Amino acid sequence: MLGVRRRGPTVSVLAFEGMSVFEIGIVSEVFGLPRPEFDFPWYELTICADTPGPVRVVGGAALHTEHGLDAFAAAETLIVPGVPDVHAPVSPALADALRAAHDRGARIMSICSGAFALAGAGLLDGRRATTHWRYAETLRARHPAVEVDADVLYIDDGPVLTSAGSAAGLDLCLHVIRLDHGPTVANMVARRLVVQPHRDGGQAQFVEAPVPADPEDDRVARSMEWAMTNLTATITVDVLARRAHMSPRTYLRHFARATGTTPIRWLITQRVHASLPLLESGSAPIEEVAASVGFDTAVTFRHHFTQAMRTSPSAYRRAFQTGAA
Repeated sequence: MLGVRRRGPTVSVLAFEGMSVFEIGIVSEVFGLPRPEFDFPWYELTICADTPGPVRVVGGAALHTEHGLDAFAAAETLIVPGVPDVHAPVSPALADALRAAHDRGARIMSICSGAFALAGAGLLDGRRATTHWRYAETLRARHPAVEVDADVLYIDDGPVLTSAGSAAGLDLCLHVIRLDHGPTVANMVARRLVVQPHRDGGQAQFVEAPVPADPEDDRVARSMEWAMTNLTATITVDVLARRAHMSPRTYLRHFARATGTTPIRWLITQRVHASLPLLESGSAPIEEVAASVGFDTAVTFRHHFTQAMRTSPSAYRRAFQTGAA
């Protein structure tokens, strides 16, 4: 019917006493701003609290919300951006809301210390999860059933996703956009945010030199630029090291310092993501797509694609080409 507004996926985020506005601002920026450049309905964001009313934030200000835990639990995606105290138990009401949402199939995400709320509700038992590195030992001690990995930016474990510190929450939000709408849309959102379009969730939280700090790091950056424009070439650590005029051992050390990952893991990620536009809009055989982004065989491509995207290349193509992504 003409004039009827199409409804977008619902997202709720939980505000809490003493939080930084930045913590909730990440979610609001990604999911709350209108995106008229897209021809499909964007997400509908609701800011909630344990109890409707004013919520004091850092700096002596307060935000006011009319939405409580009922509205929080009703969304299709729930986000807990932190907790007031990592040593305090999660409130029974919040735990119940999280479990109820999980039981009906909602996607549940945490940013930074928000993992403590998910763990307190039992949603992380037997799962691999992450949080800010400074809270990792506390999370392990308080919730021994959780497999805590403090060496990554975020972890996608199906319906439950966790991320490290606040900036890593932005990476996780963009990852969700990528899952829901594909890399082209995620890259457009990242461009508006003026942030890097994609940081692999497995990248280390600690990056010793996030920007080139010396000529060696600059040479690593140039070798990466070369690799990005030559993905179909045979690229090994030795090849990249020669491009950077370093020994392989020295190159590995500088690469890890500059990026927080290994050259081969980084290269696999770039090849997988280079394949996405080809799958979304083309009909070339999977073998041809694999070769065009540098994988030796379709079997290798399928293996790495499934590990990265949690679906097969064929299923990914069908989802986008039938409009069911």
